[in-house]
Amino acid sequence: MQALVIVAHGSHLNPDSSTPTYGHADTIREAGVFDEVRTAFWKEEPHFREVLRTLRSEEVYVVPLFISEGYFTEQVIPRELRLDDWDVDDWDSDGTSADSATLTATDVGKRVHYCGPVGTHDAMSDVIVRRAETVTGDPEVGEGFGLAVVGHGTERNENSAKAIRYHTERIRERDRFDEVRALYMDEEPEVDDVTDHFTTDDIVVVPLFIADGYHTQEDIPEDMGLTDDYRTGWETPAEVDGHRVWYAGAVGTEELMADVVLERARDAGAEVGDAVEQVRERTRVAGD
Repeated sequence: MQALVIVAHGSHLNPDSSTPTYGHADTIREAGVFDEVRTAFWKEEPHFREVLRTLRSEEVYVVPLFISEGYFTEQVIPRELRLDDWDVDDWDSDGTSADSATLTATDVGKRVHYCGPVGTHDAMSDVIVRRAETVTGDPEVGEGFGLAVVGHGTERNENSAKAIRYHTERIRERDRFDEVRALYMDEEPEVDDVTDHFTTDDIVVVPLFIADGYHTQEDIPEDMGLTDDYRTGWETPAEVDGHRVWYAGAVGTEELMADVVLERARDAGAEVGDAVEQVRERTRVAGD
């Protein structure tokens, strides 16, 4: 038997924080390739520390629903899962290349394949593009459009900025969008000045966050000039400085994110059959 555990931060303050995690778990559960699919959180129940005890399976794939490598993926999650032999060097990562490490959760005797976060997997580039397709309703969106990939910046988490730059470069190399830029909340170039960084009339803005919350639903829309008060909402697209800004909200809410979770588990050795292809087909944006 094999089990999948999706671990995420959760929130005591934002009731919608865990919604994407549950949704992606349901999508994968429906694919039927894991005997058990569980979710666990740092700030909500069930907690990281308890989840392995709820499983019958002896083979467990743990995928962190986090954007970057850092404190939670390198310290908190392995500690709470009691992966006693964990060493971050097992990932042999430069900050964006974590793969997986196989360890034993000593207190329950289960073999755990601990995977790198979803946010640094190559398939995340596809999710960012899909987010642009979803917000515009156009599965061919690209020509005549600019794409802004937005994150916190290095003052908060150096690896977070690395992930943003990594996916920005990968998408730029596809030559699908006229312009692709990495923008930040806490450093230059700033998302506040989004229209200064594009010559295209249309700009799609995709924040590299797992769930919508304070930053994606309050800070960024107001900072970009989509609205004077987030509580009144905003148009999509919104006219800003002569540009049409298509604000997509958190990338982690995109249904295709379930594919990245599956690909992380598959890379670590999970038997997933054609589930990746199923999820990609099921979550695609339909054309006119």
